[in-house]
Amino acid sequence: MRYIDEKRIRGSRYYLLRLWRFLRLDMWRLTPEETPKSLRLFVGTIKVLYQTTLSFIEDNLMSKASSLTYSTVLSIVPMLAVIVGIAKGFGLQTAVREALVEALPGQAEQLNQVFVYVENYLNQVQGGLFIGLGLGVLLYTVLILIITIEDTFNDIWQAGHGRPWPRRILNYLGLFILLPLVLTTSSLMTILTSAVRTTILGDIAILHKLFNGATMLIPLVVSVMILVCLYMFLPNVKVKFVPALISGIFSGIGYQIFQTMYINGVIWISKYNAIYGSFAAFPLLLLWLQLSWTIVLYGAQLSYAIQNISSYAFGKTALHASRRYQDFVCLLILNRMLKRMDEGVRAYNIDEISAECKIPLRMSTSLINRMENVGLLVSVRYSDDGEEIFYQPAYSAERLTISFVVSALDNYGPEDFRIDRRVRYKTVWQAMQSSRGLNQDIISPDTLIRDL
Repeated sequence: MRYIDEKRIRGSRYYLLRLWRFLRLDMWRLTPEETPKSLRLFVGTIKVLYQTTLSFIEDNLMSKASSLTYSTVLSIVPMLAVIVGIAKGFGLQTAVREALVEALPGQAEQLNQVFVYVENYLNQVQGGLFIGLGLGVLLYTVLILIITIEDTFNDIWQAGHGRPWPRRILNYLGLFILLPLVLTTSSLMTILTSAVRTTILGDIAILHKLFNGATMLIPLVVSVMILVCLYMFLPNVKVKFVPALISGIFSGIGYQIFQTMYINGVIWISKYNAIYGSFAAFPLLLLWLQLSWTIVLYGAQLSYAIQNISSYAFGKTALHASRRYQDFVCLLILNRMLKRMDEGVRAYNIDEISAECKIPLRMSTSLINRMENVGLLVSVRYSDDGEEIFYQPAYSAERLTISFVVSALDNYGPEDFRIDRRVRYKTVWQAMQSSRGLNQDIISPDTLIRDL
């Protein structure tokens, strides 16, 4: 009997190891053509969820959620002051307040207190007290929050840099003008559905139940719409609609489930009033913000994985390729870009060069960003909105030789350390430099990359 149990344990361990190897290595080497049609959706879903969770942990997005929580707490009053101030200009301040209370039912008490602070803040600015300094601090704290959010999304999408400042300012102004209108529309939808329920449906019980169920979906629909817009337009890359929609639905449902659990849990957690007293609302607010940002960032990572899963071959190992292989890929990318310039065709974006050369997306993104920092590549934008970024060589084709590119990559970074490479370790330094001349009998280092 004991022998049978040990045999089962060994068998279970063997299958677990095979499953782990499949998730870590084998699954990522399977192309869609090599996967049976009946399993493509299943394998693709497993890839997306596994890679999303792995990247969420390895990229330390929980810490970034904590950073956003701190920034949100710091700027919540100035942010609402800007929104309410703009809403007042349209005569919509009451509707905006009601919409926020309805959208965040678990935070009604905290929101009421925050709105008191907002009114005081606006009265001070309007009354002339701190009119310069106060307005400056208000705008600064709001901008810091939005820039932090945008930079976090750009890190997830591995965008090399953020938008230009003029573009950022226009986007933020549009956001502050549209947000009160969206909140007002949400509030009006709730009022309209309530009126329809009482006047049109009458006393028909079944229709009342159906209508109540449909009404409960309004917060979910609004949440999904806001999240889809965030996932599509906030990163400084072109995000397709379908990945943003799937991630928005996933995160919106997760957020609504969390919101329901939070509202029900507040009553149970209310015993902390005996410990914190009137301060009890603050840790609850921090908990709510932390988990809300965690859901939002997981959805952003999910949208990235969905859009790029076909180019995600070899997973994280693509970032740990050997030095010579990275140099090879850099030369390959420059070669293809130069040939495209000779053909008079528009420059490549990262997705196109990755697909044409079958380079893992993370590798091509990392190496293109490195070559841009070195000065070998420049980014260009063809459209007026500047959303999609393309790359082309920064030098003429006659100057880009193998030795020039490899030297530029080698020499990028500081070298002014205390190691004595001129006298004591001169031979080691010269040996390293001469090693770059290996295989000159095969191809000259002065060969133009365009001619490869």
